[in-house]
Amino acid sequence: MTLMSRRQAVIIGAGPAGLTAALELAERSDIRPVVIEKSRYMGGIARTINYKGNRIDIGGHRFFSKSDRVMQWWEKILPLEGPELRPEQTDRVMLVRSRRSRIYYLRRFFDYPIRLTPDTLAKLGFRRTLKIGLSYLRSAAFPIRPEATLEDFFINRFGRELYKTFFRDYTEKVWGVPCSKISAEWGAQRVKGLSIAKSVAHFLRGLLRRNQDLRQKSTETSLIERFLYPKYGPGQMWEEVARRVQAAGGEVHTGWEVASLHADGFRITGVSAVNHATGERRRFDGDLFFSTMAVKDLVRGLEAEVPSDIRATAEQLQYRDFITVGLLVDRLEVREPDGSPIRDNWIYIQEPDVRVGRLQIFNNWSPYLVSDPAKFWIGLEYFCFENDDLWRLPDAEMIELAAEELARIGILNPELVRDATVIRVQKTYPAYYGAYSRFGPLREYLDRFENLYLVGRNGMHRYNNQDHSMLAAMVAVDGILAGNASREAI
Repeated sequence: MTLMSRRQAVIIGAGPAGLTAALELAERSDIRPVVIEKSRYMGGIARTINYKGNRIDIGGHRFFSKSDRVMQWWEKILPLEGPELRPEQTDRVMLVRSRRSRIYYLRRFFDYPIRLTPDTLAKLGFRRTLKIGLSYLRSAAFPIRPEATLEDFFINRFGRELYKTFFRDYTEKVWGVPCSKISAEWGAQRVKGLSIAKSVAHFLRGLLRRNQDLRQKSTETSLIERFLYPKYGPGQMWEEVARRVQAAGGEVHTGWEVASLHADGFRITGVSAVNHATGERRRFDGDLFFSTMAVKDLVRGLEAEVPSDIRATAEQLQYRDFITVGLLVDRLEVREPDGSPIRDNWIYIQEPDVRVGRLQIFNNWSPYLVSDPAKFWIGLEYFCFENDDLWRLPDAEMIELAAEELARIGILNPELVRDATVIRVQKTYPAYYGAYSRFGPLREYLDRFENLYLVGRNGMHRYNNQDHSMLAAMVAVDGILAGNASREAI
């Protein structure tokens, strides 16, 4: 078969979903994938940004899945570190890492997920602990029905007092609206079966278990204790996938942003993209189209007779944007009880008097993310709306704010900051409020396009982990190759 006679799949976005679809097509079929990515990075928000030899993981990405298919797929791309690897493979590996994340509240550390251990109860104090216990018993006896909002979801599983203590402020930092305005569907998807009872049971099992299978299939995702991690951050995985796509005859175009999608009835015929560096406009034709771009932008660029109510819903979909401030510091002012450096991968900042929502310590994800092991390379995560006051803040002022906030809550001395950078990412979190309640008819309309497949976090407008995004892409490819692609499974 000649190159010109091969079917072509145009894939919008080089994140986990887009690149998974591309590699699956390239390796399993004669369909040639053509990936269009507006940035210069592979991996979408699962990228790695290298700043002077210090690497930033946007949002923190644990490589863990209950899907054997996904786990095997990852290990095929980057094998586990071990003595059997050839010397040239030692940098292209996955490390096995221990998970540790805690909540910082009342200027103290609490385990996350919350464990009602003697240490936790002592830090909370008798009065607050009593209120939490009584509140939990009340919620267990009289749950809120129907469970309509995220606030209802948390209260039913943890009680109102524990929700207010450990969940409300951080969650509202993330989303920018009260939990009472967010659909309970977010909790059902992200927190799933987690509850006080399961957290305690997991803690007790851990006391009796010496070894744990890396798959951890019986463990709630929020409770997993070990995970895989690429030696040089998540972007290393997706850079290798992109290389393999190209080696198999596919194409990966960076610096191109899709501006419009051309349609003939309910069939996509091509997309037009703009290269922002040169101003060049180019059309990419294809037989199949995968979209991981934001649904709002997809509908906006769709050259078809879209019903006015569908366009209105798409325009009103909301997203939460994201800022990471990377700080290189000599030391942190908080330490383990034995005086050693803290071992957390990330820390949830529940303190209401600062705007920072989460703190990553990149040294603890992989020691290879920091160029000087004697220093700490940390990332402060801020959640915002595009063009709000935080988003518009100049980099120098954003860095100053980040250092001042961590100093205020006792985590670092701003005089020990040696370097810093600011990274802004648009549409990081598709929101479960606003027009989301009308998303069903919008999705049904887009599903009428017979050769268009929506995958990935923004493509599906679902707050997916990367393994869920990958599985959506795999299922779509499975269906295409079987000749009966079903969007219900996607």
